[in-house]
Amino acid sequence: MKIQSVGVIGAGTMGNGIAQVCAVAGLEVVMLDINDAALERGLSQIGKSLDRLVKKETLSVANKEAALQRIRCSTSYGELKGLNLVIEAATENQAVKVKILHQVDEIVGNDTIIASNTSSISITQLAALDSNPARFIGMHFFNPPPMMALVEVIRGLQTSDATHAAIIEMAQRIGKEPITVKNSPGFVVNRILLPMINEAFFVLHEGLASPEDIDAGMKLGCNQPIGPLALADLIGLDTCLAVMEVYFESFSDSKYRPCPLLREMVAAGYLGRKTGRGVFIYE
Repeated sequence: MKIQSVGVIGAGTMGNGIAQVCAVAGLEVVMLDINDAALERGLSQIGKSLDRLVKKETLSVANKEAALQRIRCSTSYGELKGLNLVIEAATENQAVKVKILHQVDEIVGNDTIIASNTSSISITQLAALDSNPARFIGMHFFNPPPMMALVEVIRGLQTSDATHAAIIEMAQRIGKEPITVKNSPGFVVNRILLPMINEAFFVLHEGLASPEDIDAGMKLGCNQPIGPLALADLIGLDTCLAVMEVYFESFSDSKYRPCPLLREMVAAGYLGRKTGRGVFIYE
């Protein structure tokens, strides 16, 4: 199957970014969310992102307008009927994802591929809930999707070769570099990245250095473009905590124990850039 139409569930940072990438590449897109306000915010973000590309002269005004015309917004799951692919890009909460995926399974045809943009939840487990597990796959984009080249393509135990091949081809067609990953908590990138971020919180918790110096040390000493604490603020501290909790539960290994300071900051509502305050304060 050659994928020409895509449904994206979730108009937040990941969802609208995925929708933008697909639309710019020439695919017809349906972006779905729970209310019109969320969809308006998502579409506004896409417009601003495309404007930046036009300003950088990496996208023409005509192509920007064409991409926006390819995106249809809706609050109805019925709009997903007949699409080649549906990508779930909701918050990293298993109960929420399961509810959404059940609704998708009830609406779409048997030949529609269903993908989850989860960063940590078992694809095999999610696929087992689908009426046709062979068509289920993980398609993990990185934040922000328009800028990040990588897509982790995660095969569940049930994922068919045809599903995998279609997603690899589609990822390359929208300008991404896919890597194939076996199903395991955190897959590859986040399995390495999130424990590093969690360890940075332990270093901060123990008072070994200031947040600024911890990040400066990792940028200057390890050539990272952004420090782990600033990256946590960008990802969202609640998301970082949720992923570490998945690892801790899945592996039953104390090395994945979430840092108490990370838990406390999430409890305080200091979630990072999206709330204006995380490790650092944002205007």
